Amino acid sequence: MRFSSRIRCAGLARIIGVLLLAAALGACSAVKLAYNNLPELSYWWLDGYFDFDGAQTPKVRDELAQLLAWHRQNELPRIIGLLQEAQGLASADVTPAQACQLADRVRERLLAVTERAEAASAEFVLSLSEAQLQQLERKYAKNNAEYRKDWLDRSPAQVQEKRYDQFLERQEDFYGRLTTEQRALLRQQVAQSVFSPKLAYEERRQRQQEALVLLRGFQGGNGGPRASPAEARAALHAYIQRIADPPPGPWRDQQQALLQEGCRNLAALHNTTSATQREQAVRRLQAYQGDLRQLVAAR
Repeated sequence: MRFSSRIRCAGLARIIGVLLLAAALGACSAVKLAYNNLPELSYWWLDGYFDFDGAQTPKVRDELAQLLAWHRQNELPRIIGLLQEAQGLASADVTPAQACQLADRVRERLLAVTERAEAASAEFVLSLSEAQLQQLERKYAKNNAEYRKDWLDRSPAQVQEKRYDQFLERQEDFYGRLTTEQRALLRQQVAQSVFSPKLAYEERRQRQQEALVLLRGFQGGNGGPRASPAEARAALHAYIQRIADPPPGPWRDQQQALLQEGCRNLAALHNTTSATQREQAVRRLQAYQGDLRQLVAAR
């Protein structure tokens, strides 16, 4: 079974967390290559947001390398354990509650990485210049334009078709080709989804603006004092927690509804799979574990 977390990020720690989980649970054939190259890949991705200067570059590269070394030693064994749990579930029917429990465990591992990165992230954000914050604004604007093109400029039917294609690709990568009945179930699940691209867009814009205000506040603008590393770390931690656990409101309701929906849908589809499809899922999970064990041994 495949679990994913649609967690958005504006700060260094959040981006790193998403990258690390993606590498750990990505396509099996690319896991080891992607994981070992994460510091370099992460550096260039983050550079697109911040345009690092000469003083920041070596520090960021070093912090990314240290974070990966910590993750390899401390987090990969835990992820292997999660894959073993998933393997145990994959050969039998599952309940939505079981799916949600495993999804929560994955979320915990994401948060562990972001917490580990907080100290380095706090030091980094204090070094940002106004020019770099303007670069971040431009990157946000570009990403938002792409989101609008992909989701808001499409008709409801086109949005449903896009989501169906995405889900179908993920499930068939895992189970093999779905039957006609399974595809019909997947299409029905997408059609009945509570997903709102407009609400997601409004939330991402709000979080982006909040991040920009936060980062500019660290610099002591408008005559205010410059933040200390401890203050910056506390503020980043609170920001990340608000993303991971939104305050009461429409977005929190949407996130909780999507989580429950995802668990129900995953269980319903998995419970229609054949013995052959489940065997393929088990083999895929075993292959993931083998790759990750090699990564742990290579430290």
